Amino acid sequence: MVDKEDLRIAIGADHAGFPLKQALIDSVLKDYEVIDLGTNSTDPVDYPDIARKVATVVSAGRAKMGILICGTGIGMAIAAGKVRRIRAARCTEPFSAELSRRHNDANVLCLGARVTGVEMAKRTVEVWLNTPFDGGRHARRVEKIE
Repeated sequence: MVDKEDLRIAIGADHAGFPLKQALIDSVLKDYEVIDLGTNSTDPVDYPDIARKVATVVSAGRAKMGILICGTGIGMAIAAGKVRRIRAARCTEPFSAELSRRHNDANVLCLGARVTGVEMAKRTVEVWLNTPFDGGRHARRVEKIE
C-alpha cells in the first residue's frame, strides 16, 4: 500500500477523457495530491500536448506517477512514451495495470474513456497505484528500456 501523503500524481486528459478525469479526481484520487494539467472541458484539444505536460512533470520528478486519458488511451501512451524516463502503459483493466507496475515499473497509466467504463477505470487506477515494482529480473529489463 502506498502512502498517499507522499505520492503526488499528475493527471491530464483530452476532451474525450475529461469526464473520466474528473470522476477519478473526485473518487479514487481524492486523498492524493493531484497536479491537474488539463484539459478542463470537453472543448477539443490535441492529446499530444496534454501527454507531454504530464510526462514532463513525471520525468522531472515533480510527480511520482501520472495518469493520462483520451478516447482509447493509445494516443496518450504513444505521445507520453516519447519523453525520457517515461514508461507509459495503456491498460483497460486491473490485471494489466498490476503487471505494468510489477514487471515494467510503469510510471504513467493511460486509460481510454471510450473503451473502459468509469467503475472499471476506478478499479484499474486503484490497483495501479497500490502495486509495487517487483524489481529483480524485471529491474534488468527496465534498465534496458532506459
